[in-house]
Amino acid sequence: MQQTPTEIRLVKPGAETLDIVDEVLGSDEDFQDNVGSAAFSLEYQLRDFLAANLAQVAVNGVHLRLYVDLTGREGIEYPTAVGPIDIVAVDEKGSFFVFELKRANSHDHAVGQVARYMGWIRQTIGKDRDVFGVIVAKAISEKLRYAASVVPNLYLFEYDVEFHLRSANKII
Repeated sequence: MQQTPTEIRLVKPGAETLDIVDEVLGSDEDFQDNVGSAAFSLEYQLRDFLAANLAQVAVNGVHLRLYVDLTGREGIEYPTAVGPIDIVAVDEKGSFFVFELKRANSHDHAVGQVARYMGWIRQTIGKDRDVFGVIVAKAISEKLRYAASVVPNLYLFEYDVEFHLRSANKII
């Protein structure tokens, strides 16, 4: 299968990336995507891309693989009693990573959502294992940064989409 020229680069937020509306009005509800910035149109596109490229994603320095349960069910839209989890992954030690994906902007309610999934994992399939939460969005709001700052084992990532065209006219 030929590699697609689309790449995803996950960057742990460190620098201020406030939208001018947030800076002036202080409202996350009006937080907008950067003009001209490529984003996934639908959340399932982000989910499927991440799931297919999970081995290239490092969270806290560890690489992940998709979780597969005893029935052979993969950790994509993983069904639980508290709702489907976008992606469930594990590291080489068996620690669980629960991904909550937002194709565009993020709001602080995502913390409650990922915490609910983390709790379910810890009480069911992840007993005696570490459980981490990962929120991935095009833009992480300031409110979400504050909410996540007091939740242990929760990581925030913003994604970038890059698209490159290579000339293919030359006959080899």
